[in-house]
Amino acid sequence: MTHPGLLARIEAKPEHAAQVQELLENALELARGETQTVTWYSFKLGPTTFGVFDTFDDEAGRQAHLNGPIAAALMDIAPTILAGAPDIQHVDVLAAKLP
Repeated sequence: MTHPGLLARIEAKPEHAAQVQELLENALELARGETQTVTWYSFKLGPTTFGVFDTFDDEAGRQAHLNGPIAAALMDIAPTILAGAPDIQHVDVLAAKLP
């Protein structure tokens, strides 16, 4: 059975990279409060490039996350500290190894 997920790539304006990193680090607490989010990861790909990967049991969980506080926070800051809108891709997880 596949599980829905999201893969988001986030590009910060160079002068705001530290602020984006802090936002993503602090978003962990918000993710913990999302009962329909199964796994949530934020990561850094380069000096100004960040990402988020998360999974859900079903489409309702994915939609709840897209309408939740983390997405709202990203969209609120996007015009100010991001180089462009986050690139959010819907993915289907085919297999996973978890602890």
